[in-house]
Amino acid sequence: MVPQENNNNDNSKNVKPDIDFAKEKQTEIFNDLGRQREFTPVTLIDSETIQDNDSASFEKAKYFGILNKLKYFSDRLDALGVESTGIDRISHYERGSSRLFLHVAGLWLSATGGLSSMSSFLLGPLLFGLTFNESLVSGLVGMAIGCLIAAYCSTMGPQSGCRQMVTARYLFGWWFVKLVALAAIIGVLGWSVVNSVVGGEMLAAISNDKVPVWVGIVIVTGCSFFVAVFGIQQVLRVETYLAVPVLTTFLLLYISSSNKYDLIHTIDNSNLTKETIKGNWLSFFSLCYSITSTWGSITADYYILFPEDTAHYKVFFLTLFGTLVPTLFVGVLGLLLSAVAVTYQPWNDEYNTHGMGGLLWSGFSRWNGFGKFCVVILILSLVSNNIINTYSAAFSIQLSSVMCSKIPRWFWSIVCTIIYLVCALVGRNHFSTILGNFLPMIGYWISMYFILLLEENLIFRRYFLHLFTKEFPPKEQNDNESGFNDDGTSSNISRVSTTVTNLHLLKRRHIAVHHRYNWDEWDNSDVLTHGYAATFAFLCGVAGVVVGMAQAYWIGPIARKFGEFGGDIAMWLSMGFSGIVYPWVRYLELKKYGR
Repeated sequence: MVPQENNNNDNSKNVKPDIDFAKEKQTEIFNDLGRQREFTPVTLIDSETIQDNDSASFEKAKYFGILNKLKYFSDRLDALGVESTGIDRISHYERGSSRLFLHVAGLWLSATGGLSSMSSFLLGPLLFGLTFNESLVSGLVGMAIGCLIAAYCSTMGPQSGCRQMVTARYLFGWWFVKLVALAAIIGVLGWSVVNSVVGGEMLAAISNDKVPVWVGIVIVTGCSFFVAVFGIQQVLRVETYLAVPVLTTFLLLYISSSNKYDLIHTIDNSNLTKETIKGNWLSFFSLCYSITSTWGSITADYYILFPEDTAHYKVFFLTLFGTLVPTLFVGVLGLLLSAVAVTYQPWNDEYNTHGMGGLLWSGFSRWNGFGKFCVVILILSLVSNNIINTYSAAFSIQLSSVMCSKIPRWFWSIVCTIIYLVCALVGRNHFSTILGNFLPMIGYWISMYFILLLEENLIFRRYFLHLFTKEFPPKEQNDNESGFNDDGTSSNISRVSTTVTNLHLLKRRHIAVHHRYNWDEWDNSDVLTHGYAATFAFLCGVAGVVVGMAQAYWIGPIARKFGEFGGDIAMWLSMGFSGIVYPWVRYLELKKYGR
């Protein structure tokens, strides 16, 4: 017992100094915290500063009162399913699954297998004076090349989660991308005007002008607006549903008009010289190329909900065949109808009176009332095309300025709808013809954008990634490799923990390295490229357009060498000029600015 008491006494004596020492350390810690608090910026904020901040916040809220109201209204609409995210990047955890492939396939069937694609194929025999075989080869080859360009551009969607014109910031920078977005806006809204006018002509044709053209314009515009304003999920769903009746009706048009197909080889263009036919062949080739290549300005918009690890080849081939097959289907039909109209006078008269709508009614005319019903069904293809145009044009407007980006997308969809509705109503008699000649020129820019994107991905993002010091700071790479954080402490433990416990984060880092883009900086103007190289190369490509184009407004000096009306080779010259200049100036830009 005695030894045990002595042992307890010794322990009590040892515990007391430990308690005193702990109290002293605790007092020192609190004193240190107090001294630090005195110099901490948080404690320097007094009541007057808080009042000033509140006053500034109030003034700012007052200044942005309209934007706040729009934001509140957007939140309420978002609860109803209206998309209000704008140009913001879609995070990886907000993405969908591989089932979206079916919806996007339906979208391309409906959007590209419609009257918008078919309308340009009519011009081969009717405007350029080509035979059916000449038009077939020229149109289909040009269209297929355009599909390849659109398919390549679409691969930027899943990896980035950004709209097509937002990804263009990594080429043209924060400011110069606005010029590219402007070209995209003019293009898609211009086609919307043409679609609306064609819809009006179709209703006028089947009603013997009892239904005015403006009624059809309002119907097409209204139906397009109510779908486009809701968002991408509704767009994908509706486009899938529209594909079935539209393509079925086109198949019926093949059957209904087949009794006149024996006239397609009776076209005689012997009055044209070989050089003129060659030039017309090149111009028609360029026109059909523009039909599908201009989709490259918006294709990525419809893949932003795909998982970010979606294989590039899957997206590429889905877009390629999704645009190629429907356009081929309606393109050949358009060539058949137009080839008949050249030599069969009743169809030619109907085309001259009611335009494309009259030609479609001629193809269905032997079915009487059911034929008129089929023409009405085909108006859905115009609606589906305008849905996509209106939806994507809103994002391009949001790229134009910071203020515009704060305004919800659905508001800009309303603005776009009003613009092309007014244009279609005011110029419904002649405006569509003017736009039909003007819009192919807008398509030239996509050739330059494609070659710049291709060279950026294959050359600089693959072999010169170390020069992107702003996007991928070398300091962070060195610190991570050496195992130290910014404050000098070891990061080996955290790195092991991340590797072991957060496999999802490790997978995302691997995906980012594979894509070779830092998509988290999509809205950081201090990290994005200045865009000097891309803009200079783009302007050089414009020089190629000027000398190589052959349109109603201008025939370039090189294009004039191909016959009486010239031959349009502007897309090849613009692509070549930009492609030669860009690698040299881009390398200099990376060396000087690191971005």
